[in-house]
Amino acid sequence: MSLNTQLVRSLKAPPRPVWEEPPSKAGVTAKSGFLVLCCLGVLVPLWIVIITSLSPKAVIDRVGGLVVIPQGLTFVNYTELLGGGQVSRAILVSIGVTLFGTLFSMTVSVLAAYGLSRPGSLGHRYFLMTIMATMFFGAGLIPTYLLVQSLGLTDNYLSLVLPSAVSVFNILVLRAFFMGISPELTESARIDGAGDLRILLTIILPLSRAVVAVISLFYAVGYWSAWFNASIYLTDQEMMPLQNVLIQLVQKNTEMPAGLQYAVRTGQLSALGLQMAVMVLALIPVAVASPFVQRHFKKGMLTGAIKG
Repeated sequence: MSLNTQLVRSLKAPPRPVWEEPPSKAGVTAKSGFLVLCCLGVLVPLWIVIITSLSPKAVIDRVGGLVVIPQGLTFVNYTELLGGGQVSRAILVSIGVTLFGTLFSMTVSVLAAYGLSRPGSLGHRYFLMTIMATMFFGAGLIPTYLLVQSLGLTDNYLSLVLPSAVSVFNILVLRAFFMGISPELTESARIDGAGDLRILLTIILPLSRAVVAVISLFYAVGYWSAWFNASIYLTDQEMMPLQNVLIQLVQKNTEMPAGLQYAVRTGQLSALGLQMAVMVLALIPVAVASPFVQRHFKKGMLTGAIKG
């Protein structure tokens, strides 16, 4: 083997410890096969859900359930769902709660993490131990419900945000990342007359884009997928978010909106097709947002979890 060939292979190959042997062909084949099976385990069900949601009622009835091979695809289920009514309103509710909740949660988490990352701050260790204790001890569902009720937040959109607004785990990850930033940067800014808020906005956050993006995604997915708070704090069906409407459509066909019930009874639409269409609508935001944040996961989560 020529020297140039060895050099090219060494540049392409990832760094490997000297004591680790090169992988065998059987091992590479087995790993590749396992990864292919994992991908198929995710993509095949997703494919079936999407194709079923795009299939007309006649095709769904002919195959007797879920559709695997596309036949006469149509967007009628989506047009009916998005043409107004409970599903459209639920989507707007979920979008509003997700945007407001993520912004509120990130604001509180970043401020708390920055304060706890300054060792000389007032009550630093006391507040740190207090919030860490909440990771292991909770008040329980009934006291939480009574508190929300006493604050007058039942049948209020704030009940979908405030009870789960802050994750201690996310605060600790942000704190660890902030502590890993060179203190010389903040000290030089402080000497130049910058206050804590300016240091946070102009130095800490620009250097923490990776971890902020990852934690924002965690909060956003949590708010978008949440259904439990709405099920216990909201009694008005007009205020329900998308996930609760999805539960009603999938598990309780009798609670389907009146317009959709009529279309199903008259044979215009398939209940199964509507259910799959709502599932797709619930998956779209997460599927669209995840690739943009994917590149930050390693730097944001691993660095934030290890440092400090």
